[in-house]
Amino acid sequence: MIGRTVSRTSLLVGLALLAAAPGLAAGQGSDYVKAHYTKHEFKIPMRDGVRLFTSVYVPKDDSRQYPILLNRTPYSVRPYGVDRSMASLGPNGSFGEKGYIFAYQDVRGRWMSEGVFVNMRPIAADADKDAVDESTDTFDTIDWLVKNIPNNNGRVGQSGISYPGFYTACGLVNSHPALKAASPQAPVTDWFVGDDFHHNGAFFLPHGFNFLANFGRPRPYPTSKGVTPFEHGTPDGYDFFLKLGPLANADARHFKGDVAFWDELMHHGTYDAYWKAKNLRPHLKKVKPAVMTVGGWFDAENLFGALECYRNIEASSPGISNMLVMGPWFHGQWGGRSDPGSSLGPVRFDARTADFYRESIELPFFEHHLKGAPDPKLPEAFVFRTGSNEWKRLDAWPPKSARPRSLVLLPEGKLALDPRPRPEDEGFDEYVSDPSKPVPSNPNIAIGMTREYMVDDQRFAARRPDVLVYQTEPLEADLTLAGPVSPDLRVSTTGTDSDWIVKLIDVYPDDYPDPEPNPEGVKMGGYQQLVRGDVMRGRFRDGLDAPKPFEPGKPTAVGMKMNDVYHTFKTGHRIMVQVQSTWFPLVDRNPQSFVDIYQAKPSDFRKATQRVYLSREFPSKLDVLVEP
Repeated sequence: MIGRTVSRTSLLVGLALLAAAPGLAAGQGSDYVKAHYTKHEFKIPMRDGVRLFTSVYVPKDDSRQYPILLNRTPYSVRPYGVDRSMASLGPNGSFGEKGYIFAYQDVRGRWMSEGVFVNMRPIAADADKDAVDESTDTFDTIDWLVKNIPNNNGRVGQSGISYPGFYTACGLVNSHPALKAASPQAPVTDWFVGDDFHHNGAFFLPHGFNFLANFGRPRPYPTSKGVTPFEHGTPDGYDFFLKLGPLANADARHFKGDVAFWDELMHHGTYDAYWKAKNLRPHLKKVKPAVMTVGGWFDAENLFGALECYRNIEASSPGISNMLVMGPWFHGQWGGRSDPGSSLGPVRFDARTADFYRESIELPFFEHHLKGAPDPKLPEAFVFRTGSNEWKRLDAWPPKSARPRSLVLLPEGKLALDPRPRPEDEGFDEYVSDPSKPVPSNPNIAIGMTREYMVDDQRFAARRPDVLVYQTEPLEADLTLAGPVSPDLRVSTTGTDSDWIVKLIDVYPDDYPDPEPNPEGVKMGGYQQLVRGDVMRGRFRDGLDAPKPFEPGKPTAVGMKMNDVYHTFKTGHRIMVQVQSTWFPLVDRNPQSFVDIYQAKPSDFRKATQRVYLSREFPSKLDVLVEP
């Protein structure tokens, strides 16, 4: 059947605008905004003379002073023109009624701003005091705003989702003294290790292709006009990308040399100096403003970025107000008032989680730090525990009470928590991985990466002969995992390279009730809900900058660190682990021969027999943290 959601391609523009300016979500309405705010448009000069287009909404009530809330975006601050207004202002619809000055800026080289755009422009200010980057552009913008916008109280906040979350995090580097509070939300931090386009060196094909097909074309001069959306000619992404063939065909068939960043992706296939320069994490140090990093447990794009942004600030900036908020959300779901955040696909959360976040966490955070409102006493980590479906206030993430355990893969498809070794636990399981018939990443028809894939029912994959399945007996008590999930496999392949995909799954009881209403006829009895899944490109097992072939048939350790979970497997449920070597088209096809995948030829793609070892000598397991 047709996928439950619109594909990444058709959603791109809408989600991008939501991420750029969450005020575009349902809120006060443009009539309210026009009645209460005066809109101004400026071209703010940067230290190198480049001018950045900035829309500023100032309250008409000039009887008091207001803080400034800044959002910097590559996705446009439209509508353009001082007589046209956004439908709602601020990170969520409540802000426009509370009294703020709102500033929205097209970043350097995008839309109506001058200059040249660079994707994830590297931070250069530390090494070169005369250089410009997103940190200096943020500093210069804030400096101009506080000096030129009347009735501001000298305090500035910044927020943004996704790419604007990256710009918000950049603003924390050598920050302007007036920046008092910042909220990087689903921020991009590292595009090779875990955000957006790569996970552990494996290329997320439809996300990279569809994003750049609509975003990556050059803009030779300031303009208010967007690009024509890319047309795939089919709703079936599996078919489209399989027919595409090797990655080298994409430019010849579709991009025609017009998407420079795609070409850069294709020529930087390891974690080289190019990618390391774009890694924002080392620069998140000596942070001074209060920070609230926000992410979604089911964010298919920047879950890694949210967790890493919080971790790096926490480690390098002791003593500041630094908190983490994690909800049960897909990418940006928390940013629009029209979505209460009560479900994702057929998975229900028994609460209006996004509403709660917007009203009880986000607004009080900014009100306190920018206006001096009473301290809302927010915790270090405000996190939603899925499975049990409840918000938890924690003084650390992961919780200090969590203890290391291991989910061990056993013969006969069994899975157990810290089992005692048995003499009969020997041998291996094997399957044939064929890159010409890869395991689908989606049970439905969609052109790209659906927002539900991170909770999708995995029964379609469990029935494939090239997917190994391990599961526990029904649990006799609730079991909560809290923190990173780290697969540690012993494997072999008859090829010289391979991907290893590991999926952690919550298996519902056979008599679990169906949702009501249930227009799509989903059957929840036996539902295999993906809780966390990720891929390790085997060649990078010794380091993302040190690709290495496999020795055919030799047992080899392959490990990875998957993103954190906070999930309770309820009594009567089972824990399942699936292992496979293709996950298409979510992840590009590994030829299973040690070649440059980005320049591979059709003849390089070969079948391989994969083994996962289950013996005392060669154990395979998932290291986890269990909350008492």
